[in-house]
Amino acid sequence: MANESRNRILNFFQTNYIGAAAVIIIFFLFIPMPKVIIDLCMIINLAFSILILLVVVSTPRASDFQTFPRIVLLQTLFGLAVNISSTRLILTAKSLREQSNMVKSFAGIVARDDPIIGFVIFVILVVVQVLVITKGATRVSEVSARFSLDSMSQKFFDVDNRLNSGLIDDEEAGRQKDAIRREIDFYSAMDGASKFVSGNVKAGIFITVVNLLGGIIIGTVRNNLDMMTALETYANLTIGDGLLSQLPSLMVSFATGLLVTGSKSDERFDAQLKNDFTQSGYNYIILGAVMAVLGIALRSGTQWLLIPVGAVFIYIGYRLTQTKNNEARTAAKKEETAGSGGASSAPAADSERITMLDPLSLELGYGLIPLVSKENGAELLERITRIRNEAKLDMGFVIPKIRIMDNVTLDPNRYSFKIKGIEAGSSELRLGYYMCMDNGNVISPISGEKTKDPAFGMDAIWVSEDRRQEAENAGYIIVDPPTIIATHITEIIRSHAAEMLGRQEVASIIDVVKENNPVLVDEVLNTAKLTYGQIEKVLQNLLEEKVSIRNIVAILETMANYAATSKNVWDLTAKVREALGLQICIQYADPDTRKLRVISLSQDFAELISDHAYYPQDGSKPFVAFDPPDRRKWINAVSSSLVKIGQMGLVPVIMAPSLVRQLVKSSVEKEQPGIAVISDMEIYSAGRSVSVEIVDEITMNGE
Repeated sequence: MANESRNRILNFFQTNYIGAAAVIIIFFLFIPMPKVIIDLCMIINLAFSILILLVVVSTPRASDFQTFPRIVLLQTLFGLAVNISSTRLILTAKSLREQSNMVKSFAGIVARDDPIIGFVIFVILVVVQVLVITKGATRVSEVSARFSLDSMSQKFFDVDNRLNSGLIDDEEAGRQKDAIRREIDFYSAMDGASKFVSGNVKAGIFITVVNLLGGIIIGTVRNNLDMMTALETYANLTIGDGLLSQLPSLMVSFATGLLVTGSKSDERFDAQLKNDFTQSGYNYIILGAVMAVLGIALRSGTQWLLIPVGAVFIYIGYRLTQTKNNEARTAAKKEETAGSGGASSAPAADSERITMLDPLSLELGYGLIPLVSKENGAELLERITRIRNEAKLDMGFVIPKIRIMDNVTLDPNRYSFKIKGIEAGSSELRLGYYMCMDNGNVISPISGEKTKDPAFGMDAIWVSEDRRQEAENAGYIIVDPPTIIATHITEIIRSHAAEMLGRQEVASIIDVVKENNPVLVDEVLNTAKLTYGQIEKVLQNLLEEKVSIRNIVAILETMANYAATSKNVWDLTAKVREALGLQICIQYADPDTRKLRVISLSQDFAELISDHAYYPQDGSKPFVAFDPPDRRKWINAVSSSLVKIGQMGLVPVIMAPSLVRQLVKSSVEKEQPGIAVISDMEIYSAGRSVSVEIVDEITMNGE
């Protein structure tokens, strides 16, 4: 029980020691203290001021010492409390034996037997502190506070500019803004804290005068001392007490000056001094020579000090010069090696930097440069920004930035869109013309240069700007050049999304999920032990079939649930597709009725595909190894059903059993790209939200 009470009291003081210390310091101002306590507090005050000075010297940036203004206030109050307590003891003690030992010791060291010398030293100390250190520190604090506040808006603006230009991310921008706020708060507080320091000095001077005058009066009136004895006794005590109060105050003033005059570099003060005073050894050689010449010229015994000191400086300069020369030779050798013997390595590094491929790039012939020119509104740039934002929402991951550049090797009116340096699509445009497409609503065709829409391959014509109204009246769809490029890029991105998703993008997605679902990420990576490569492949499989990965939480949960059964990426992909069944079905269903019209796969074909399935040992995509007769039969059956669906004006969607869905997809994608293949389990998981209508069946007897 006693231990619990002791621990409770100890914990209370550990959590409330600042408040307790402040209350005790205030009581020091009123309650008489024994000389032992006063001596101990004087020692603590002196030690604390030395500690503050050492911490300031080792602090690189002033704003890093955030608590300094409040520490100055506490130390000032503590020093005044000790000074008042010692004053009370000086005036109330009846003999020197009852006086503070620290006061007597300091008085004996400085004044010895001559109070006048002690007073001279004390006055010099006070003048230096008041007129030089404290006044200068106060002025610097005021200026620093004002300039910090004035430059706040500009600093925030610079951070926002770096953020918008991509040089820093949101997290780094937040850290820099927090550092600016801390710096402003610090210098604003220091402007007031410097007043505490100057006020402490003035209060110390006043207390010293009171000590001396009060001591003389009490000594002559109450203690019956003669004037000279009272003056000598209380003068010595006043000097000792004054020095003990002014010395810690001087250290704090000096620390304040060091802190507010420091640079805003992250380098320590001692490192900055070393760097500044070791720039050139010749400075020390010249200094040593001057010292030696002065010694020879002055003589009178000064040569025995000046000449050796000069020799030491000359030696320091010589060693410093040798060090600098060695560093210069070493650097020259490295440059020479890089330029001759190491020539093969340096160009290799340069070549590597030059040949780094952009994830996405749009190259324009010089005739299309006006599309990205600021003078012309840079309409294409705005459209590409919207493309990336829409694609992010549509597919569920951040599309890499698209680098736009001119390419003199292209035809003037041609553009080329590349993914990792490989052309994914290109076409020619005609500035000043519109592409006009017939979607079946054209009343009376008009003449124009024939072309094809690059995004969908539809027949189109070019008409000049002055014929735009004519084309609109005829029923054509009118598309301007920026829209043509934007639409083409959008379709390319949708078709090649899987190629744009790499491990780095997967890691970014996982980091976002981890912010709100750390348990899920831990289960996927640590419990299920799925690698980034496996997650990447599953997501790529979904994107290849234009399935959005925006519902990444459901995807990861499904992978974590089934990883214990199989870590094969195709099995995991199948389970994830089943979990996203409603999303996939709605993607192909009628938006108004939510009716999904499908072509079903007959049982005999499902069994034939299953019998000829081949699963590569390396885990790559499984495929169907048909015999030539069976392959012809399969192609004819699929083509027959697609013709019927086309005649109905429907989007072809094949429904297959879950076990062969991936095999059916791989067997039709080469001959009939773009056909959607969904499994019966995906439709089942969609539940009643989607109704299914079988409009045809792929069967062996359907030729």
